[in-house]
Amino acid sequence: MQDPIELIESAYNDYSDAIFRHCYLRVSNRDVGKDIMQDAFIKAYQYAKKGEKIDNVRAFLYKIANNLIIDYFRKAKEASLDAMKEVGFDPKGSDGADFGTALDEEVVVRTLNKLRPEDRELIVMRYIDNLKPREIAVILGLAANTVSVRIHRAIKELEPYLKNPHETRV
Repeated sequence: MQDPIELIESAYNDYSDAIFRHCYLRVSNRDVGKDIMQDAFIKAYQYAKKGEKIDNVRAFLYKIANNLIIDYFRKAKEASLDAMKEVGFDPKGSDGADFGTALDEEVVVRTLNKLRPEDRELIVMRYIDNLKPREIAVILGLAANTVSVRIHRAIKELEPYLKNPHETRV
């Protein structure tokens, strides 16, 4: 049995950035995304420390992060992008040095937020987290074929927004 500290330390080095991106793009808030990412690693450590076996650390971390995101949205009401900016949401950072990247990032977040939450989750997991459909299936508890079909449908839903990110659809 691998030492839980070594296991989670290694997983943190390998997956923390990807888990953070996943959380951030799901909750649209850097601080909350970082908190959820950290909580996911703490929970994984606590689980491993109890002597529980973790077969796929990456999938296990995404599963924990997804559950924490669900808990977050259960506790907090959804806020619009404008409301998040009023409370300090700043995707470009405090120095403004990465302004071009920030604009692209804001367009991505705004575009993804036009999708249904379940579609947004699939797109983020597949194309931002670079998870394979079978990995997403394990995380979400679905069949890999179901995940593939839902990703395809989500892309079809996303296409009009990608062609014109400023388009408003009802």
